[in-house]
Amino acid sequence: MNTIELQQAIKEYAESIGIDKIGFTTAAPFRELKNRLVRQQELGYQSGFEEKDLDKRTEPALLLDQAESIIAIAIAYPSRMENSPRGKKGERRGIFCRASWGTDYHTVLRARLRLLEAFIIEHVPTARVKSMVDTGELSDRAVAERAGIGWSAKNCSIITPEFGSYVYLGEMITNIPFEPDEPMEDECGDCTLCLDACPTGALIVGGQLDATRCIAFLTQTKTTIPEEFRDKIGNRVYGCDTCQTICPKNRKKHNLHQEVFKPDPELAKPLLQPILSLSNRQFKERFGEVSGSWRGKNPIQRNAIIALAHFKEEAAVPELVGMLQNDPRPVMRGTIAWALGKIGTEEGFVAMEKSLVTEDDSDVRIELEKALDGWKKKQLSKYQPIIEDVLKWRYMLHYLSR
Repeated sequence: MNTIELQQAIKEYAESIGIDKIGFTTAAPFRELKNRLVRQQELGYQSGFEEKDLDKRTEPALLLDQAESIIAIAIAYPSRMENSPRGKKGERRGIFCRASWGTDYHTVLRARLRLLEAFIIEHVPTARVKSMVDTGELSDRAVAERAGIGWSAKNCSIITPEFGSYVYLGEMITNIPFEPDEPMEDECGDCTLCLDACPTGALIVGGQLDATRCIAFLTQTKTTIPEEFRDKIGNRVYGCDTCQTICPKNRKKHNLHQEVFKPDPELAKPLLQPILSLSNRQFKERFGEVSGSWRGKNPIQRNAIIALAHFKEEAAVPELVGMLQNDPRPVMRGTIAWALGKIGTEEGFVAMEKSLVTEDDSDVRIELEKALDGWKKKQLSKYQPIIEDVLKWRYMLHYLSR
C-alpha cells in the first residue's frame, strides 16, 4: 500500500470509528502562531493552562523525531439537550457548557486516536506517532485550521461547515509524509456578533481572546472571581457558550449523532443547592465522568454560590449561612458574603455581622464589609421616603404652630 492509498484507507477507517472529520497537514513549524502567542504573553492574555514553552507549541519536530505530517481529527458534540429540566424557585439549576456534556471528550478522543494509531502501525510497522487532545503541546485549533478541518473564527473556535463550532479537536504527529489538505477560506466576513455578545468583553478583536476575562476560563479558576465578573457569570457552573450560540454558522447545528456525548440532563443542568454539600468523593462519583470536573469540586461549588446569588435564591440562605460560619475555605466564605449581600435577607445580614467579629482572613473581611455596607445603604434608601415624609410633616406642624 503506497502513501496515497494509506491516506485514503485512514480516512475510511476514521469514519468507521466515529471520527467526524479528518485532515492532513505538514509538520512544518507554525511560525505565524508563534508570533501571535508571543504577543498574547506580552499583553497578559494567557490563561495559564497552556504549555509554557512556545517552541513546543509551534514546532512539531520537537515533539516527534523525523516528524513529517500531522493528522487532525474533529468529533462533533451536541448543541441541544433533549428533556432539558427547568429550574424554579427553591430548586434552581446551574448549567455546564456544551463541551462538558456527556462523557469526558478527552477520554473519547484519546481512545479513537489510539485506534487510529494501531491501524496505521498495522499497515506501516515502522511508523512513529504521537497523539494529543487539548492538553498536548500543540495548538489544536492551529493544526485543525491548517489541515482544512474548518476556519479559525472570530470567536477563537474552529468552525466547520458540517457541524459549526461544536467540535472537539485532536491531532497525531507522524513520520509518514502524507499529502496535505488545503486550509479553508474564512467565512466570518463582516459579522461581529460574537464580539458584541461576549458578556465580559473577553473577545478583544476577531481571533484575539483575553483569557483572563473569559467566563469559560474564570469558571475553572480556583481563586476568588473578581467582583466585576460575578454578575455576568449568571448560572454557569462551568464554561460559557455565548460566543457559539450567537454565531449564525451554528444555527440548526444540533449534532445529536454521537451517543457518547448526549447529556444526562441532571448532570448538565444540575440542581445548585445539593452541589454545596458534596464531599470530594461524592463530587467525583456524581460528576467525575464529565470534562467539567477536571478542576475538582471547589470551583464548581464556588460557581454554584454565584449562581444562587444570580437567582436571589432565599431558600439557600440557611445553608450559605452555615458555610459562612463553618467552611474552612476563604474563597467560599468570601464568595458567600457577596452572595448573601446580593440575596439580601435579614438572616444573611445578621449572620454576616456575627461572622465579621470572628473572621480572621483579610480578604473575607473585605467581602463582608462591602456586603454589609451595601445592605445598610439599601435599608436606608428603603426608609428614605418615610423619613422625608416625617421631616416634612414636622416642618408643617412647626410652621402651623407659629
